[in-house]
Amino acid sequence: MHIILGRGGIKLIEKAAEIIAKSKNIVVLTGAGISTESGIKDFRSRTGIYKMAPEYVLSIGYFLENPKDFYSFALENLYHPDAKPNIGHDILAKWEKEGRIRKIITQNIDGLHHKAGSREVIEFHGTMETASCLNCGASYTADEMFRRFKEMEDFYVCSHCETARERERYIKPDVVLFGDAGEWFTQEGFVEILGLIGDADCVLVLGTSLKVVPFASFPQYRGSGVPLVIVNRDETAYDHGQDTIAIRDSIGKTLNDIDNLF
Repeated sequence: MHIILGRGGIKLIEKAAEIIAKSKNIVVLTGAGISTESGIKDFRSRTGIYKMAPEYVLSIGYFLENPKDFYSFALENLYHPDAKPNIGHDILAKWEKEGRIRKIITQNIDGLHHKAGSREVIEFHGTMETASCLNCGASYTADEMFRRFKEMEDFYVCSHCETARERERYIKPDVVLFGDAGEWFTQEGFVEILGLIGDADCVLVLGTSLKVVPFASFPQYRGSGVPLVIVNRDETAYDHGQDTIAIRDSIGKTLNDIDNLF
């Protein structure tokens, strides 16, 4: 089974609904495409913020050398306090409550899955919702960091501890920067994720073209015959694979159409 859909195609929606309706152990992989429907810019599209700043601005080295400039960029482009979950996020939270979804693994750092009510979420690239002192680990919310940015000269220096070198107590957003190591970028993290995917009875991919490794490799670890359902506006390398349905349409619209068929 592999079917490529442009717009429309009710029979394909019905097939996807049939798969999801009977699934009890779905692993969902989400990327920027689900958040763009909440008004958040896509990093890697032709109109995304990668056009405005090279990747070194979002590197651990740049943060340590230029914390003020880093935060100026990050708070302008990665901090979205007014963004709200859209219908796609809401339906995923609903399906989790219904016992269909076991885990969401997201590339996004906006926290919208949590805001929608999903609890079983792995934030693979971390989150912009909090920041932590590199020395004592004290946690700050994104709102606190924004207020500090507006009101304090050395807003990026922890207020809860002291060190000989001020740089050792910089407050870093809890995102995985380039050259950085995150919670899930470990052997234990990969083993857990691949185990979840290997046990899944359906893998649902939403809003990612699956071009960035290691995230892009995850669907290939699903079990033999396990369906892969992809909803993404652009083609992915998996679209023509076995046991795959690829739908190129709005995520919110597609998930809503599927949900209405249960």
